[in-house]
Amino acid sequence: MFALNFYSDLYGDVLRNHRKTVSIRLGDKREKYHEGSIVWVTIGPRFGRRQKLYSAILDRVEVKKVSELSPRDIERENPEFRTQNDVLEMLSRIYGNLITPEHTVTVVYFSRVDE
Repeated sequence: MFALNFYSDLYGDVLRNHRKTVSIRLGDKREKYHEGSIVWVTIGPRFGRRQKLYSAILDRVEVKKVSELSPRDIERENPEFRTQNDVLEMLSRIYGNLITPEHTVTVVYFSRVDE
């Protein structure tokens, strides 16, 4: 079983309220995330204790440049985001590098699975 882990300080509320249905990850992650897979959605620090929130199915996995993200992709990543600059700032914060519109990202679309 794979996990989509998120940092609680950035995503705790939107995940608990089921308002986040996309994860934008830096780089090409198609080898890691496969459409139709069931994953755990978790929150917590990298290499630290995490909490499982729910299971989800990966509906679609797309690789594109940040400049190609649609407004819908951006809103589903975080309902408070409106622009590609919002995504660039978030990715730069998470990955600790300056991220540009030309960077490749993987957009993972997921839906909660009720058990």
